[in-house]
Amino acid sequence: MDRGVTRRRLAAGLAVLAGSGLFALALPASAQAAASTCAGHQVRTVPFATGAVRVYKRDGYVCVLTVPKKPGGRRLMSVSVQARGNRPVTDTGRYSSHAGPVTVHAGHRCVRVSGAVGTGSVHSGWILC
Repeated sequence: MDRGVTRRRLAAGLAVLAGSGLFALALPASAQAAASTCAGHQVRTVPFATGAVRVYKRDGYVCVLTVPKKPGGRRLMSVSVQARGNRPVTDTGRYSSHAGPVTVHAGHRCVRVSGAVGTGSVHSGWILC
């Protein structure tokens, strides 16, 4: 392949990467937060005293995240999803807006979810069966 063609392709690729990076920086914080949530449509909300676990489904994948009832500073949050027959996928840490998202391929199997914000928590039974 000609060196000129290779250089033009490399330059075009770098321009696309730089443009996408600048676009991400230009987005407001609320749009960036929304971009980090689950794909698909919301099929269930599992509420508890200090927050809720939101469950989304798309093409056999189940995605969950935990959101606090009251927004505020960073606090301990966790979220977990497990497809029947598999191990759970978990995200735990100190977050201000949400824990997760975590995603599993469930196909047509049941899943169970759990979430916690501070001292409140919830554990569902098998759902989406």
